[in-house]
Amino acid sequence: MINPAIATLVAAARERANLGDSPSVEQRREAYRAQLAALRGEPEVMAAVEDVRVPVEGRTLRARLYVPMVDESRALIVFFHGGGFIAGDLDTHDALCRRLAADTRMRFLSIEYRLAPEFPFPASIEDATGAISYVASHVGEFDAPTARVIVMGESAGATLAAVACSITREEHLALAGQVLIYPTLGPELLTDSAHAFGHGYMLDVERMRQDYVDYLGGWTDHGDPRVSPLMSDDLTGLPAAIVVVAECDALRDEGVAYAGLLEHFGVPVTILEAKGMVHGFLRLGTLAPEALEIVDDLARYMHHYVEDVEG
Repeated sequence: MINPAIATLVAAARERANLGDSPSVEQRREAYRAQLAALRGEPEVMAAVEDVRVPVEGRTLRARLYVPMVDESRALIVFFHGGGFIAGDLDTHDALCRRLAADTRMRFLSIEYRLAPEFPFPASIEDATGAISYVASHVGEFDAPTARVIVMGESAGATLAAVACSITREEHLALAGQVLIYPTLGPELLTDSAHAFGHGYMLDVERMRQDYVDYLGGWTDHGDPRVSPLMSDDLTGLPAAIVVVAECDALRDEGVAYAGLLEHFGVPVTILEAKGMVHGFLRLGTLAPEALEIVDDLARYMHHYVEDVEG
């Protein structure tokens, strides 16, 4: 059952995001910016925030490094924002990165990747893969040279994180872990949770399907594990994973299924389920503090991953 405080916030967000039946990509981007700006609250104070560049093959990506006031983790989080593959940037997720950096006591490096439809699949995956490869090999540019790297993504960004971790396995980057926050793991969206919570709970399934159309462009193979990580036939050797799901999220069942698939291939997995919460609940913490209760558990497991690797 949805948390009452969250239900009120969801109703207000639904009104702000009422774009009609066929909003343009730019209308969806503007609505996304407005929605996240309305939920921003007072930004968490950081010891330092620095805009940097991350070189990948043939280009550089904008990125933003967050150093929390208490920085004790010995780990650097490479973060990929959500936005349905068509929206989001460093600014839309600035408040979330600040909050997570402060609460986990870890440095965050937020990556701005190319968006569809201007840059359709697999452009964003190439950006995510290139960014992880570079950062893991040059961690001293962003943190202590001995710092471990954890890959984190939110929603569509969690898809990029999952796929990039799989693609970079052969590079032996020694990633300490991956954190997938309410991930979308394919365009079909036919699970029980998609049916139960696919409209009116922050994420609309039909709009998500349209985002996938824009994201994939002319790509039609939904069985490609880069498109649908749930179709992967081998996940052996991936870094330990934390999968965060929300009880009242259309994507809940996909996250649980992917956690099971990782476990099947011998990857250590922890599932954290936020009871009464909806898709995007971590952005709601300034208005409903209970939305952030799960972050303590998240931080503890992330610190354990670093300690386990070092041990």
